[in-house]
Amino acid sequence: MCINDGNRRAFLKTAAAAGIGVAGVQALAAPTTAQAGERAIGFDGNVALTNARVFDGNGLTAPRTVVIDNGRIGVSTFGARKVDCGGAVLLPGLIDAHLHLKDLSTLQQLTAYGVTTGLDMASFPPSAVDALRHRPGLTDIRSAGTPAVAPGSPQSQLPTFPADGVVTGPEQAPRFVRARVAEKSDYIKIIVEEPGLAPETVKALVKAAHSAGKLVMAHATSGVTVERALAAGVDMIHHVPLDSPLPPAVAARYAAGGPVAVPTLTMMEGFAALGIPGFDYAAAEGSVTALRHAGARILAGTDSNSTPGIPVQPAYGVSMHHELELLVRAGLTTREVLNSATSLPAQAFGLRDRGAIRLGYRADLLLIDGDPLADIRATRNIKRVWVGGIEYSPGT
Repeated sequence: MCINDGNRRAFLKTAAAAGIGVAGVQALAAPTTAQAGERAIGFDGNVALTNARVFDGNGLTAPRTVVIDNGRIGVSTFGARKVDCGGAVLLPGLIDAHLHLKDLSTLQQLTAYGVTTGLDMASFPPSAVDALRHRPGLTDIRSAGTPAVAPGSPQSQLPTFPADGVVTGPEQAPRFVRARVAEKSDYIKIIVEEPGLAPETVKALVKAAHSAGKLVMAHATSGVTVERALAAGVDMIHHVPLDSPLPPAVAARYAAGGPVAVPTLTMMEGFAALGIPGFDYAAAEGSVTALRHAGARILAGTDSNSTPGIPVQPAYGVSMHHELELLVRAGLTTREVLNSATSLPAQAFGLRDRGAIRLGYRADLLLIDGDPLADIRATRNIKRVWVGGIEYSPGT
């Protein structure tokens, strides 16, 4: 977003310090699985979920049985404990394509709201991220770790920001990527701001990341930075502008093999609500409409965070359901929105064992009341959640 006013610049520097935007989300009643004292619990033997209408990526099936076998979707019901779903709808676990981790409570909140995979877009140090990996029965995570930022940027001035996250020029790109690979970052994040990293530096970072076999995420929140990210050949562009909608010609560059879009409308809505001159949520919504008309791949991401100093913070888990609703309002069909939170992010991030309810896939499942294809708000009516075949239930 192109800002000239000094006050708006000061605000943006505060918001950008964590490499994220700012957002607000309406207060919502928690589902029955989101009460205090929850914890993940296992089960004995296999489980057969009977009488469930399954979302298969296109529609809802007739009531059928889905078997959980050793954490995966199985076949045999022999000896399985039966759970009658009573005609409720079974969705693949939701995937939030943009959030910022904090601690174990982050995973608990995500899980309670059916977000079974969380894709972190900047957290450090690596030990804090590693401590949240592979938690049985809780949201499975991936992380960018430390993002690449420009010298003198707001992020670089954070007391806790790792020094090797500052990239001074294109010659520093291989070093930055090697450091992230050594820390086991799952993909590479670049903060593309104006002023910020030079175009040749962004391109060098993309080249180095691709050489290392890593996808590249670009934080770009203005027309200028979107153009820079597109020119560099990034794999995904996170956020959309608030100053003006993406023109159809720019939106078309996302399609036909171009980058994936992660608009984070929840964040854009909250940002616009702060009353900053020149910021209009209609621009963000219009960008998503243009992306959808162009045939771009669109993923659901919330930018949930609890970062000190960020004025508004989307709540973990519950904001995902708000994001789905905002995507529908922007013109996506309910089917497209459900896929934006399940199969599409799984494909885009190379997570080949989730995103659908298929034989051999992880048993990441969300059981809800109501038909989300008729009303996307039905995803809020959570009855039960399973992560890797382990049910998440109030702590007993």
